[in-house]
Amino acid sequence: MSLSVPSPADFHVHLRQGALAALVTPHVREGGFTLAYVMPNLKPPITSTDQALAYKKDLEKIDPYVEYLMTLYLSPDLTPAEIRKAKAAGIVGVKSYPRGVTTNSEGGIESYEVYYPVFEVMQEVGMVLNLHGEIPSDTFTNTCVLNAEAKFLLHLIKLHRDFPKLRIVLEHATTRLAVETVKSLGPTVACTITAHHLALTVDDWAGQAFNYCKPVAKFPDDRAALQEVVREGHPRFFLGSDSAPHPPGTKSTCTPTHACAAGVYTSPILLPLVAHLLESFGALDKLENFTSTYGRAFYGRPVTKETETRVTLRKVEGKNIAEKWMLGQESVVPFWAGKDLNWEIVN
Repeated sequence: MSLSVPSPADFHVHLRQGALAALVTPHVREGGFTLAYVMPNLKPPITSTDQALAYKKDLEKIDPYVEYLMTLYLSPDLTPAEIRKAKAAGIVGVKSYPRGVTTNSEGGIESYEVYYPVFEVMQEVGMVLNLHGEIPSDTFTNTCVLNAEAKFLLHLIKLHRDFPKLRIVLEHATTRLAVETVKSLGPTVACTITAHHLALTVDDWAGQAFNYCKPVAKFPDDRAALQEVVREGHPRFFLGSDSAPHPPGTKSTCTPTHACAAGVYTSPILLPLVAHLLESFGALDKLENFTSTYGRAFYGRPVTKETETRVTLRKVEGKNIAEKWMLGQESVVPFWAGKDLNWEIVN
């Protein structure tokens, strides 16, 4: 049994920088994808058009056969004039990180209202606002990783109300409430779902650092909601892997003063993994829409006869996932390392 997908697109991926980027960037194509929507939370973060273009050149030197869609980091350095410059240069979106909620988000925002002039221009020129949908943990408001997404959704609703023509993507949703909220909003609001959140619940990361990411996986009913909306084939829900590589030592080691790194790494196995998961809950027929059609339609990047590259998968009796990938002194451990998948890419 085999199937093929036209030009799969990952609308949320972390490719890092330096030696780690050299290791993980080729994994986009190895995992079956020809488009990568690249996150800007580097050190320092990508806050200007010139930085984004320089980063894109670095990635293209590593693997020129992937289309890299670049983003800017929402920060006080970002102005309406810079948005116009970014749009003219082909920059596609702006990523918002609430301060301190995930990897390299120390410079994240604390309030959206100050950025309304930026959002006005983004709405005018057609750039996308990508939202990490959590608020910071706070003892006084009873906020923690398990309800941080639910408490963020009021911000999403308000932003959509104030900017109804601004395309907004709620990234890596993890809850039934998030799914229901996005479905209730207008056609300019979409949502990415990761492969690992289709598989995990809180039990899978509590005590297992390699399954720990932000936002954390939630309850079985939340996972069921993500699976249901994929199985439904809702056109505003599509794949964004949030594949986030970290050196194994930062994942497996913590101390009383330093937690392990947040991030699940799926890039090198992504398309077979998604096929495996969708098949497990009766949604394999939605693979093409979920990994290619819906996201490309929302971002205005449809597959054409001139640009189409079909990726073929075949059913297998168990394709073992490597324990790690290495290049020089760098290494990364993938999601489900050592386990078997029921699909593989036909080279």
